[in-house]
Amino acid sequence: MSRLIVVSNRVNPPADTAVGTQGGLAMALSAALREENGIWFGWSGQITDTFTGHLSIQKIGGVTVALTDLEQQDVQEYYNGYANRTLWPLFHYRTDLVAFERTYDEGYLRVNQRFADTLFPLIEKDDLIWVQDYHLLPLAQKLREHEVKNRIGFFLHIPWPAMRVFQTLPKHKELVETLFDYDLIGFQTEDSLGAFQEYVLNCADGELLPDGQLKAFGKVVQAAAFPIGIDSEDFITAANSDKALAYYNLMRNSQAGRKMITGVDRLDYSKGLEERFLAYEQFLNNHPRMEGEVFLMQIATATREEVGTYQDLRARLDSLSGRINGEHATIDWVPVRYVNRAYRRDELAGIYRASQVGLVTPLRDGMNLVAKEFVAAQDERDPGVLILSEFAGAAAQMTAALIVNPFDRQAMAEAISEAVHMPLKERRQRHADLLEDVKARDVVWWRNDFVARLKGEAVRLHEVEAVA
Repeated sequence: MSRLIVVSNRVNPPADTAVGTQGGLAMALSAALREENGIWFGWSGQITDTFTGHLSIQKIGGVTVALTDLEQQDVQEYYNGYANRTLWPLFHYRTDLVAFERTYDEGYLRVNQRFADTLFPLIEKDDLIWVQDYHLLPLAQKLREHEVKNRIGFFLHIPWPAMRVFQTLPKHKELVETLFDYDLIGFQTEDSLGAFQEYVLNCADGELLPDGQLKAFGKVVQAAAFPIGIDSEDFITAANSDKALAYYNLMRNSQAGRKMITGVDRLDYSKGLEERFLAYEQFLNNHPRMEGEVFLMQIATATREEVGTYQDLRARLDSLSGRINGEHATIDWVPVRYVNRAYRRDELAGIYRASQVGLVTPLRDGMNLVAKEFVAAQDERDPGVLILSEFAGAAAQMTAALIVNPFDRQAMAEAISEAVHMPLKERRQRHADLLEDVKARDVVWWRNDFVARLKGEAVRLHEVEAVA
């Protein structure tokens, strides 16, 4: 009987099923792994002096996990280096922040080789292998070198950049070639899928076959868009839990009758936080009568704090929020509440529910599930309004939101004004339309769709000769 093997940089199954303790993606993957007696493989997060390929196999929350340690050099070159200083900014269109270092490239390939070498003994004949995200682009190629014939799928959780942007990456063609050792490649949006297809057709002498498959490098791969969702029913349950209610009441009491505009993000330059603060400041300048009537609650969870780019961003946001508060605050009102700490999912659900506006304005994002969580958390009788960047993958689905260009400060300011003044009837209609899609295309739908497509071919369409 076939099993599902999920591979990711870090392994994050739910330790328990308490509401609000885990992200929807981890819960959906864990459920699939339990159903199919699968394995979740990845880095333990621990550092070892010498890599040995030793595996720690245990059960967490009913899920079998297989963990391996990495060396400090691996972490610096593969994770902090190529993954987060090269690929992450490049795929988010920040070519000005990309670091091209040969040692990063070497470390990235070395760790993917180590993952393949360590995972290989666990693979049985009929297993399906599902690789997650940009950390592990070449993993299938490394597994094929072990003569692994299993069907292998890959899902990219972040955007795939436009062709000309991707071409700035040294050895870009070699990296794309490794993707043709997968059987199925999944992207968040049709836009990312189209960018990948454009690259293959124009830079790899590729061909788009009548059935939608891509042919290049002597191989054939199926590529498609699989927009990820949230566990909507679970999040709605979380929004009605005791913990969420406590946070809802806490926020409503602290609002003192004012309207709350809420942003929740990782502290990352792709999230458009500086642009968001400046747009909110513009809103206050444009509408001085709204001073004392609204405030921005921005939760920005610190991340990758050892990377200088993120340290600089945090310093700029500290300065910007301080400037806005210094210029606009009164003795009984602060226009920006800026918090650098993490909250549980059920706590966030209560915060979302207490909000009159959700501000989700990344400069570039694969999907952005905060937008969907905000919608799921709302009280249908009196819902808040979602303002969503056109450059978030979610914008293609969530057309009933107020869609904005995050680079247009004036347009953002006017969208905030429209949202805080929107009549109840319009808010209800927009929310109903958004919620319908959030429920219909949830994370289980996404998981099942991808796995079904990965299972769906009776014969592995990997080599061109096999389909000639």
